[in-house]
This record gives sequence, C-alpha cells and structure tokens, in this order.
Amino acid sequence: MSLDELYREIILDHNQQPRNRGRLEHPTATVGLFNPTCGDQIRLDLLVEDGRVKDIRFDGQGCSISMASASMMTEAVKGKPVEEALALARGFKAFLRGEPPGVALGDLEVLGGVTQFPSRVKCATLAHNALEKGLTGQQGGLDEE
Repeated sequence: MSLDELYREIILDHNQQPRNRGRLEHPTATVGLFNPTCGDQIRLDLLVEDGRVKDIRFDGQGCSISMASASMMTEAVKGKPVEEALALARGFKAFLRGEPPGVALGDLEVLGGVTQFPSRVKCATLAHNALEKGLTGQQGGLDEE
C-alpha cells in the first residue's frame, strides 16, 4: 500500500465513521460556518471547563474532506488545554498555506494533499475556523467562511 493510498483510507474512514459527530446538550460555545463556494456547512459545539476542551462535537454536511477534517480535528483537541487547541487550529491552517505548522498535527497531516486543489483548502479548514471562533468567543449563527 502506498502512502497516498493510506492517506485516502484514513480520510475515507473519518468520513464514513466520523468521530465526535452530534451535538452537545449544554455547550459553552456553538459556532456554525458555511462555505458558500461548495456548500459545506458545520456546526461545532464546545464544552470548555477549567481551560480545557472537555468535550467537542460537530454536525453538518459537506464533502469527504470537510467531514474527515472535522472528525480528525475533534479527536486531536478533545481534552487539550484551550491554548493547545488554538495552536493546532492555527498550525493546521498554516500547514495548508505551505508554512511550518509549529505544532504536531498527527493524522491531520494526511490532508496536506488538498493544497494541490486550492478550492478544497476551505473545505479542510472549515472546522478549524469554527474551533478558533468558538475558543476565542466569536460564536454565533451560520456565517460565511
């Protein structure tokens, strides 16, 4: 199995069996974002307690890149301090711009191939933009991103 095939399998797995999909009963922040370019939309619920992302869930619809990225991101930040979660969101976006991420991205690195398709970068970063808004108090209704 080639590295590209492995990456595709990881993306397909997260798309077909998303982790942390659903809604939280009592979130401390909820952010909804919409990508008008392709129609992807996401709702992200966060439960932040004692400076940590205690729980996180996402819901929405979109392409496999968008949904897999949301699934991987929720796994990566659950239980982490808010500053680490923010650093991951910002680092992932930097990585897709071709800049050093400054943090370990884990499974999120498999999405690096989207840089070959600039229109898909917005798909991959939608959940990360929602996370950043939620953790910095910019929550609200469905926004265009």
